[in-house]
Amino acid sequence: MDLKELAQAVKSANETMDVEALLRDHYAADCVSVEAAAMPGTDGPEAVGLDAIKAKHDWWNNAMEYVSGTVEGPHLHGDDRFALIFKSVMKDKASGKEMPMEEVAVYTVKDGKIAREEFFYTM
Repeated sequence: MDLKELAQAVKSANETMDVEALLRDHYAADCVSVEAAAMPGTDGPEAVGLDAIKAKHDWWNNAMEYVSGTVEGPHLHGDDRFALIFKSVMKDKASGKEMPMEEVAVYTVKDGKIAREEFFYTM
């Protein structure tokens, strides 16, 4: 799978919210996920390895509800990186408050798998 095909597969999996297949099929076992800030209950902004990334997703899914959104891209960079732009409305499950979110995700690919993902968003 070339970079464009991988980027499109990642976009499609995000659009259908099939995170389990996304992580299983397209992420390296030692992948690093970097948020713009530490998530509550974590040791910092980096999650290293699939188990840590799955735990981050579990925390997010327990705290937030997806209301609506789009995924733009992919925007390719060289032969090893691409970006997606997420525009969403999310609802905080605890408060019921809806909030718009915009996020840029930059993915680095090594040996055909996502080796690193970095998220940029307004704090």
